[in-house]
Amino acid sequence: MSTEPAETRRTTRVRRRTPPDPLHPLDPPDPLHPPRTRAPLNPLSALDPRSLRWKIAALAAAASCAVAVAVGVLVHTTTYDWSLNVGRATALQALMSKATGDGHGDGDVSGSASEDPTGLPPELLRQVAAGKTVTWYDDTKPDEPWMWAAVRDNGRVLAVKMDMGAERRSLQALDRHIVMATLAALAIVIPLAALVAELSNRRLRRVAGTVRRIAGGDLDARIGAGGRTRDEIGEISAAVDSMASALQERLLAEQRFTADVAHELRTPLMGLITSAELLPEGEVTELVRDRVGVLRALVEDLLEISRLDVGAERADHVPVPLGGVVEESVRRTGLPARVEVTGHPMADTDPRRLDRIIANLVANAHRHGQPPVEVSVRGTTIVVRDHGPGFPDTLLAEGPRRFRTGAKERGKGHGLGLTIALGQAQVIGAALDFANAPDGGAVATVRLEAGAHD
Repeated sequence: MSTEPAETRRTTRVRRRTPPDPLHPLDPPDPLHPPRTRAPLNPLSALDPRSLRWKIAALAAAASCAVAVAVGVLVHTTTYDWSLNVGRATALQALMSKATGDGHGDGDVSGSASEDPTGLPPELLRQVAAGKTVTWYDDTKPDEPWMWAAVRDNGRVLAVKMDMGAERRSLQALDRHIVMATLAALAIVIPLAALVAELSNRRLRRVAGTVRRIAGGDLDARIGAGGRTRDEIGEISAAVDSMASALQERLLAEQRFTADVAHELRTPLMGLITSAELLPEGEVTELVRDRVGVLRALVEDLLEISRLDVGAERADHVPVPLGGVVEESVRRTGLPARVEVTGHPMADTDPRRLDRIIANLVANAHRHGQPPVEVSVRGTTIVVRDHGPGFPDTLLAEGPRRFRTGAKERGKGHGLGLTIALGQAQVIGAALDFANAPDGGAVATVRLEAGAHD
């Protein structure tokens, strides 16, 4: 029988459950102070750019850069305007000194000209043509900026120019200092933001880890955020804990109801079985006995599920020839199935519970699938396959659920067979996988724990 990779797979990893020891009971969990779970730290997550840590750091860096740019532009513009105003005032003062004949020896005055000299810039001559005193900043040569002041008086042009190179170099130095200060601030802000974000990341990872544990079946898992600040993460933690408590209460109520119903039905069922045996032989009697047998099987299944729910089942592991156990299990079902055993595999397992798993999988294949039903044993892996419509998508996505068969084409039934098989697999520490074969049909794979051997 082929065991090629399946098209769609639902894997249920289970651990062996140990019921509480009645002689040494554990302290019940305190709902007011549940144990805190520490979220595992993945070193690779620190380098993941999609992490919330780096998103917050990037946001802080972007905000810091925006503030630095705004402040830098404001300081640059203000300093630039101030230097131009100082240059204009100095140039005008030097021009007045030359016009009145005072201060010819002033070192601040770089030169002067009169009567439209050819050495004056054309732009300055154009502006001074109206006869007013003008100033003009000449930055045509960025490395040699000048501030001109000129006036036309009695047909002649008097102009002076001031060297603005020192102011330009000071402004450039100021810009460099702003950039360096911004980079230094980012070198502090980004790691600090990442560290501060890590505090929230830890709390979020604790929430996610607890939710995964609850989804995996650990209904006692709680975040335990009672002493935390009532921020948004604290509200989420409290909501998750409240949801887990409500879910646990509902599941426990459902389990108690199932167990109570099964126990209450046992007494009248025994009387019904006895009464059916006393009926005279006939077609009606056979029909009644058949229906009573179905009811008896249902009650027994409910009792078994109730024991599995409370963890009252314990496995008795012994070395067994796996091929022989599987062949005997299939034979006792009385259903046709082809069994193929490769080699002579041995395994440490509970043969009674393994027999229950195989019998339920084979019965499920016949009830909801189509022949031929094939069972293969290779090493410590057992595969049961039919050639029907396959498992429904809901079962592959969520696993088997009691009293739900999934799809109409899978036939009728109360949906307890796979649920019991999964519960018994948990007891013996096996993995039970559900998948659909690429060429059609449902595939159920039982993998015994790693301690088993060939």
